Amino acid sequence: MPPRKINLVEAADRTITKVFDPHIAGDVNDSQAKVAKFGDVFDWHAHEKEDEAFLVLRGRIAIDFRDGPVELGEGDFIVVPRGVEHRPRSLTEQPVVLMFEPATTLNTGNAKSDLTVADLKRL
Repeated sequence: MPPRKINLVEAADRTITKVFDPHIAGDVNDSQAKVAKFGDVFDWHAHEKEDEAFLVLRGRIAIDFRDGPVELGEGDFIVVPRGVEHRPRSLTEQPVVLMFEPATTLNTGNAKSDLTVADLKRL
């Protein structure tokens, strides 16, 4: 059986009902591609042992860093190095973002809150 093809934006619109609720799009070795819709503002956090990559699929987001924000639009990509404190937020209505990180990465990193999702669903 051939691998399953997914249109990530369509799957996100069909499956994801809450902002900042990452869903697994696929497994790549010990990492995962995760998709989420972003909301107004997320928690400040860092991932002590993992780098985290973001690719904006639809809309615009900002990732705040302690020394200033970085704005990203459709097709823009950024890697947040391990240990760097950051806070993602939307600049448009529910942008869709692909994240690539180790499968063990917790979405809120070293900050536990109501936004922490430990049991991810799949697209």
